[in-house]
Amino acid sequence: GQYGGGTVMVWDRGTYEVTHAESPLAGLRAGKFHVILHGEKIQGEWALIRIKNEGDKNQWLLMKTGGGMKPLSAKRDDQSVTSGRTMKQIASDRDAEWQSNRPGKKDSFKARIARAASSKGKKKRETIEPNGLGKLPKARAAFVEPMKPRLVEEPPTAGDWLYELKFDGIRALVIKNRGKIELLSRNQNNLNKRFLGMASACAAIAADEYVIDSEVVALDDEGRSSFQLLQNMENASERAPLLLYAFDLLQLGGRSLLGLPLVERREALREILPEENDVIRFSDELGGNPKLLLQEVERRGLEGIVGKQRRSLYEAGRRSGAWIKIKCVNEQEFVIGGFTPPAGARKYFGALLVGHREGGKFVFAGKVGTGFNEKSLATLHRILVKMKIDHSPFDDLSARTGFAGLTPGELRRCTWARPQLICQVKFSEWTHDGKLRQPVFLGLREDKKPAGIKREKAAAISKRKR
Repeated sequence: GQYGGGTVMVWDRGTYEVTHAESPLAGLRAGKFHVILHGEKIQGEWALIRIKNEGDKNQWLLMKTGGGMKPLSAKRDDQSVTSGRTMKQIASDRDAEWQSNRPGKKDSFKARIARAASSKGKKKRETIEPNGLGKLPKARAAFVEPMKPRLVEEPPTAGDWLYELKFDGIRALVIKNRGKIELLSRNQNNLNKRFLGMASACAAIAADEYVIDSEVVALDDEGRSSFQLLQNMENASERAPLLLYAFDLLQLGGRSLLGLPLVERREALREILPEENDVIRFSDELGGNPKLLLQEVERRGLEGIVGKQRRSLYEAGRRSGAWIKIKCVNEQEFVIGGFTPPAGARKYFGALLVGHREGGKFVFAGKVGTGFNEKSLATLHRILVKMKIDHSPFDDLSARTGFAGLTPGELRRCTWARPQLICQVKFSEWTHDGKLRQPVFLGLREDKKPAGIKREKAAAISKRKR
C-alpha cells in the first residue's frame, strides 16, 4: 500500500547547475529543463521531463543526455555516500525506512520510537565548553557503580521526566584513561574480550578521558534488542548487529559530571559521540505522552521504557526513584539452585530450579524448562555439575517438603548446585504463591551478584510528586 516504501539509501550527493541561462521556474512550468549534476557518483548533463500531470499527480523522468556516464563498480553502486553502508546493512540497522503513508503529527510518537532506537545525528544545542569543566570537581576516569532505575507500574503524573527505550542487553561502563579503553560490567568484570571490537569502536569518541554509562545490545531482524540473541552470539550459534547505546556521561577530561543535572550530562555526551558510526549510538529521548509510548513499545514487542528526572544528579549505586523503569514484559534475573533429570529425547537436564533472595533466605521461584538449545543445555550442565552439592540450597524446598509441581520423589532425583550462577528469565506472571508462570530461559548473566537477586516488585508512584 505504499509507493517506494521500505529501506532507503542516500545514494549520492553533490551540486547542480542549470544549463545556459535557462530559468528553472520556466522549465518547471514547461515540464522540461536541463541540469548538470556534480555528484560523487553521478556526473554530467541530465534532463528532467514531466511525463504525466493528471490531477495532483506530478511525475517526472530523469534522463541522461549529452553522452554516457562511466559505469560504477558493483561495490560503489551498493554503498551509501554518507555512511558507506550497503543496502543490506542499512536494512539490518532499521534506521532509514521510508513510509509514504506515514501518520500525521498526532501519531508522531511512533516515529520517535523508531528514531530513538537508531539515533545517530546531532542537533543544535548548548554544550559544556572546555573552560566550564574547570569549575567541576576533579576525578580520574575510573569505575563508578551504576545508578539503578526503580520498577514502577505506570508513568508518574507529576515531575519533569524524559523517557528512553529500555534495552534488553548488558549494562557497561566505557572508561578511557591514558589512551586505554575498557568496558566494565556492573560488578567490574572486563567485557573487552566478551565483546571483541567494541573498545576499538569507542576510539571514535572525541575525548581523551571519559566514563560513559551505556548498554551493549544485539538487535534481531526487527531491530529489537534481545538478551537471548546476545547470549547466543557469544556462544557463536547466531549472528546479529552488536551495538553500544550510550545514555549518560559521568566523567570527562579529568572532571566529575555526577553533580550536574541529567540533561546537561546528556548534552555533553552528545558532543563527544561520533555523528556516523555503525556501532556507537546515542540513546535518544522519546518524548510525548509516556502512556502512548508504552502502548507503541508493547505493540512493537520491545521490553519497556526508562524514565529519568531531567534535573536529577547521578546517584552512584542507588535506586532512589529519580530513575524508573516500566516494563511491557516480565523479565528478571534468578539464581540457579539445581536441575531436574532429563526426560524423553532431551539430554543433560529437564529444567532449571531457580530462586531469589527474600528476607535473608534463598526461596524457590519455580522450574524453567524452555528456552534452551542443545548447546546451551550442554554448557549449563557442564557448569552446574562442577557446582554440585548434596542438599537443596533453597530454604523452603527439600526432599521432605515437595511442592510447586515437585513431589518428594522427584526432589530426591534432582541435582543441587551452589546458588552462584545467575540466569535471565522471561515469564508471563507471578502466581499467587510466588512462583513463575510460563518461564523461558534467556541466558546467563555475569554482571550481577547472587546476593543482590531479589524479586522485583513494582512501586506505585504515579500519584506521588518528586
